[in-house]
Amino acid sequence: MHSDFAEFVATRSDSMIRLAYVLTGDQHAAEDLLQTALAKTVAHWRRIRTNPEAYVRRVMYHEQVGRWRSPRWGRERVVQELPERPVGDRTGEVETRVTLAQALRALPARKRAVLVLRYYEDLPESEVARIMGCSVGTVRSQTHQAIVRLRELVGEPVTLEA
Repeated sequence: MHSDFAEFVATRSDSMIRLAYVLTGDQHAAEDLLQTALAKTVAHWRRIRTNPEAYVRRVMYHEQVGRWRSPRWGRERVVQELPERPVGDRTGEVETRVTLAQALRALPARKRAVLVLRYYEDLPESEVARIMGCSVGTVRSQTHQAIVRLRELVGEPVTLEA
C-alpha cells in the first residue's frame, strides 16, 4: 500500500464516514460503503492521488445509487438476536433530526444525493454536477424539487420564491 494513501485514509476517514452515513442512513452500511470506495480508490491511486476525496465521493455516490436500484435493497435481514429496542427521544432537537432523516430517506436517490452533496458536504453546484455527471442546471432543479418535497414530507408549508 502507498504511504500517501494510508495518510489520506487516516486524515479523511472521519469526514468520509459521515458522508457515507448520510448516504446510507445506517452505520454498518456506511462502513461497508466507505470500505468499498476505498478499495476502488487504492486500485487507481497513482492516477487520482491529486484529488482523491472527490474520487471517493463519486465512487460512494455511484455505489449507493446502485444499491438503491438493486432489487435486494431494503429487504429485511435475518439476524441471530433481536436488536435492542430504541429508547424514546425526549428532546425536540433529536425529534427534528429524526424527522428530517426519515424524510431525506424517502426522497428518490438522485434528489437525496444532490441535497447531501450540496448541503451536507457543502460542495459548490459545479462540483455536485461533476460528481453526478449532469449539468449545473440539473443540480439546481433537482435541489429545488428535493427541497420542496422535503418540506412536504416534514409538514412545513411550501413557499416558493418568485
